[in-house]
Amino acid sequence: MSINPDSGRVADAPSDNWVYRVLPRSLWPYAQLARWDRPIGWQLLMWPCLWSAALAANVARAASSYSLSQFVWHLLLFVIGSIAMRGAGCTYNDLVDHEIDKAVARTRSRPLPSGRVTRGQAKLFIALQALVGLLVLLQFNVFSVMLGVASLAIVAIYPFAKRFTDWPQFFLGLAFSWGALMGWSAQFGTLSLAAIALYGGAVVWTIGYDTIYAHQDKEDDALIGVRSTARLFAERTRQWLVTLYGLSVLLILASFALAGVGVLAYLGLAVATGMLVWQIVTIDIDDPEQCLALFKFNGVVGLIVFIGLLAALPFA
Repeated sequence: MSINPDSGRVADAPSDNWVYRVLPRSLWPYAQLARWDRPIGWQLLMWPCLWSAALAANVARAASSYSLSQFVWHLLLFVIGSIAMRGAGCTYNDLVDHEIDKAVARTRSRPLPSGRVTRGQAKLFIALQALVGLLVLLQFNVFSVMLGVASLAIVAIYPFAKRFTDWPQFFLGLAFSWGALMGWSAQFGTLSLAAIALYGGAVVWTIGYDTIYAHQDKEDDALIGVRSTARLFAERTRQWLVTLYGLSVLLILASFALAGVGVLAYLGLAVATGMLVWQIVTIDIDDPEQCLALFKFNGVVGLIVFIGLLAALPFA
């Protein structure tokens, strides 16, 4: 997609986004750094958090230790935290990938490679977003605070993964799925096999959907030597998605069984599984627009799993 360099917009975001209608032009580059114009990112980061919180709420309700106000408060914190930390992570990733983004058609109009934001300004913006994330994290118990801090090591490694492995999506999965542990720990101050299985399911789900996303850039990535599962899987992507999405469903199923959730949660998972199968059947890895649409569709998949857990809650 070509774009007028003086428009202040980026080639890989919707032109009618609220950012351009509501924010003053001087703030557009920061909104673009944080990807506020692309909410699917923070939504995909958020869903494992909300799955975990709802899974824990089902267990707490069955044990007569459930608090509706605490549950709603945790959900709100996870939403705010997901937006803040996804924004900080994207800004950090753009700093690391500054030179790479200049060489990729889809990303060279972003704030840093286009020169609309300096590296110093981007670093200050990271600090402000991280501060919001820290304030959110400090609302949880001590175990959860320590667990959240531990995730920063993976977050720091991820932007460099594409330089040393064909599996950078694995590192993204480790980072993006951390909320599957956090929701449980926020409720109980510890972890369990149910939470760990949920985390594993979210990790392989992330590898699957981000492989689809990475097919948009595979030609540019090949030219500049950026590695990805999209390039690794190539024409075998559909077969790999069967394995990844299948394993994701099995691990989430195991987490539900370990937690003892009700039948409505399984129904939600069954509907979500159908949506994953649909992605596998319809994907055209050589159609960038379709790959982007299928990637975004995983936001609906995450929502359906969460709705199933919510629906099971009154019967826990």
